[in-house]
Amino acid sequence: MIIPSIDLQGGKAVQLVGGQGAAKYTGDPVSLAQRFGRVGEVAIIDLDRAMGVGGNESVIRELLRLAPCRVGGGIRDVEGAIAWLDAGARKIILGTAARPEILRELPRERVIVALDGVDGEVVVEGWQSKTGRTVEERLIELRPFVDRFLITFVEREGRLNGIDLDRAADLVELAQGARITFAGGVTTIAEIAALDRMGADAQVGMALYSGRLELAEAFAAPLNSDRPDGLFPTVVEEDAGEVLGLCYSSRRSLSESIATGRGVYESRRRGLWVKGQTSGATQELVAVDVDCDRDALRFLVRQKAPGFCHRDTWNCFRDLSGLPTLVRRLTKRKVEAPPGSYTARLLHDGDLLRAKLCEEAEELSRAVEPDHVAAEAADLLYFIGVALARGGVSLGQVSDQLARRSLRVTRRAGDAKPGAV
Repeated sequence: MIIPSIDLQGGKAVQLVGGQGAAKYTGDPVSLAQRFGRVGEVAIIDLDRAMGVGGNESVIRELLRLAPCRVGGGIRDVEGAIAWLDAGARKIILGTAARPEILRELPRERVIVALDGVDGEVVVEGWQSKTGRTVEERLIELRPFVDRFLITFVEREGRLNGIDLDRAADLVELAQGARITFAGGVTTIAEIAALDRMGADAQVGMALYSGRLELAEAFAAPLNSDRPDGLFPTVVEEDAGEVLGLCYSSRRSLSESIATGRGVYESRRRGLWVKGQTSGATQELVAVDVDCDRDALRFLVRQKAPGFCHRDTWNCFRDLSGLPTLVRRLTKRKVEAPPGSYTARLLHDGDLLRAKLCEEAEELSRAVEPDHVAAEAADLLYFIGVALARGGVSLGQVSDQLARRSLRVTRRAGDAKPGAV
């Protein structure tokens, strides 16, 4: 698959050609991250930190809130690596610091070792220092400690002259199951598809910035449809985790959706279909994923009322009564709840809501039998739903917070606060 790349220098997105020369400004990193993040992880490389001439920490922290990112450039020790993992980086990229004594201290599934090579020789410190070691030697040495590598053909970086697929295949075989992301020279969807078939990813920068590659085309490069019409079944899921329905996507609808950030599909009867264009039930595209067989898609969206289905229901299946449904109903009742109803009282009386939250949490904490635990948890979740509706917070936002916290490596002690019962 494709890994869009953003190299940072002086707070701006730039591109170096062949690892040398003046940096070319390529765009606003914030807008790039918002768009690139729709197709998966984005590689954020701090060139200043890698070269020892400053850093772009504040910009990177902002990007981490906008997109799933793998962060690299100038991470020299365990403390620095953990700091970025705690800040929300999905993965960190280590170059100079990729030594066994450091790698042993880090979660291997979230570490990528960068092997930047000029004509086969590994270079470090922002590609400025030669090591005298080959990419192959370092790959063999470090593969027991990590599951992923980023191999950059520096002499091809930014030149748009293609990637050496034969050498890439040899390196994939040498990696013995560790997944490799290749960077430097990838310019065509055929190259991305070829890398995907051999079990590798393509990190792309200049080809996207220059327009040589269109983001959606690059993302769709590995896709293959077994349908006569060439469409891809697309499962549509709300960001809180509820499946809304099944649609179909084409390469052109996928391109439109990724470019605009909206739910856009291919109707088998009407052609290109922008969800909610006439009904107002629009969708904001959060992310699009491809399945393991490369023949189906999942759209993660934020759905607007009245819902996904043409029958004005939230989804196209049975109306479930789980937590997402409860929170939606409570949000609606914030506006429509009859005066004097219990929900209306809770929504407008913060003291009452606070008391009920504390009361139900206490009762849940003392419940032991499974049925009692389930009943008290249901009570508490109702009041939590009221609190979310009162604060204008969606369940998807809560899910996002939980996902971010799960990325932390450093754990708090978790002791009760003074005064807590």
